[in-house]
Amino acid sequence: MADKEAEKEAHESVLDKITEKLGGGDSSPSDSSDDDHGVKAAASAAKAKIYRLFGREKPVHKVLGGGKPADIFLWRDKKVTASVLGSVTVIWVLFELIEYHLLTLVCHILIFALALLFLWSNASKFINKAPPRIPEIVIPEDTVFSVASAIRTELNTASAELRAVASGKDPKKFLAVIASLWLLSILGGYFNFLTLFYICFVLVHTVPVLYEKYEDQVDAFAEKAEAELKKQYAVLDAKVLSKIPKGPLKDKKFA
Repeated sequence: MADKEAEKEAHESVLDKITEKLGGGDSSPSDSSDDDHGVKAAASAAKAKIYRLFGREKPVHKVLGGGKPADIFLWRDKKVTASVLGSVTVIWVLFELIEYHLLTLVCHILIFALALLFLWSNASKFINKAPPRIPEIVIPEDTVFSVASAIRTELNTASAELRAVASGKDPKKFLAVIASLWLLSILGGYFNFLTLFYICFVLVHTVPVLYEKYEDQVDAFAEKAEAELKKQYAVLDAKVLSKIPKGPLKDKKFA
């Protein structure tokens, strides 16, 4: 009996909710519009309170540029990512572990390819087969100009950033650049350029996908770490950095 009464009450509550949805209750359209605006404002405020690493507001896929490159970095296309990572690993093994030299490897590959195509072209006459189709490779002029322009832009941007750091106007950026260069110098003492490039390549293809998987945990830890760094930087700024003159003195008149 008690079960039937509970079931009846549940049905009545459901019917009441449906009636409120259909009839809109006593609320006017303007009230519902105000409620919608209030809900959106509360949602945006709650979203703003969520800490994201480096202050990002977009998903990781969008931050990486979207499209095919982002799919490769985030392992959306596992076959392509595995083939790219495998190819780079083979190159690293050849040059670093087997100690193959670049010129020797290129010459051996060309010797093998030319010999194979030469024998195939001549043998096709005796076995009544079509000779191999050797593609004509022509690099477009526009591609060369676009690549050169992109490299020039990046070099100019890097030069401008280094000039801004050396001007002494931003001690925080100066310390960050010095710390990064110091860390790279330490890594360069343990690894050569090829190994360091391979490590960075592997990190680029593993860190983003791991971060996307454990995004909330990493962001929570990064928020605490950033708060601690800001606290330590405030102490350093109060004791040391604030006493350093910022940039060259300009428009100074002497009596």
